[in-house]
Amino acid sequence: MFLKKWAFVGIPAVAVALGASGAVRAAELVVNGSFESTTHGGGQMGFNTNATGWTTTGYNFIFPEGTADTTGVTGQYGNLQLWGPNNGSANGLPTASPDGGNFVAADGAFEGHVAPIEQTINGLTVGASYDVSFYWAGAQQQGFDGATTEQWQVSFGSETQSTSVWHNPDHGFSGWMHETFTFTAQNTSELLSFLAVGTPDGVPPFVLLDGVSVVASVPEPTALSLMALGLVGLGAVKLRRRG
Repeated sequence: MFLKKWAFVGIPAVAVALGASGAVRAAELVVNGSFESTTHGGGQMGFNTNATGWTTTGYNFIFPEGTADTTGVTGQYGNLQLWGPNNGSANGLPTASPDGGNFVAADGAFEGHVAPIEQTINGLTVGASYDVSFYWAGAQQQGFDGATTEQWQVSFGSETQSTSVWHNPDHGFSGWMHETFTFTAQNTSELLSFLAVGTPDGVPPFVLLDGVSVVASVPEPTALSLMALGLVGLGAVKLRRRG
């Protein structure tokens, strides 16, 4: 009698490869994506504080945790706060973003003062895809009334993608949202920029930002699994043992 036995050559190697792919994460390419490293705490970027790795000439601010609707921060035109539960609006503004700690607030409609927050990303592979992820929200400057809109335009080199437009009610807050855009590198270094877009001017619309991440895109787990099955099928060898 002949008994059939299947030996799957290459299964250990596939298992090791899958284990490694699950354990190894793509390297983070952005510097200070959480805006925790600053020169002088909270304040107006480029005026009385700066965030390590980032540059801007716009009317953009860094709020330490818990300050947005309490003490606020100081800019070139004095103290600035956002509407929130601690200064007159039950809009649900939390003390911190989902990423925790500091976050950026940018005025997207201040005439003559709208400019992006930028950082050069190095170590890219030309033709490779990269995921730019971040938390964002729409808010309004405290002391002003009226509905506003908020949006981010995100550029990576010559490519630009935009978030949805948030239509913010009077004294409102959108809640924090998470976004991921995928870009293709055209050069080994690309300029990453976040440009706040808001309306109307004079009713300061602020768009918030935190937890910025830039990593190389990786295949979905399903694709890895299918690849592993294909390798197993090719490596299978039918053996016979005489009983």
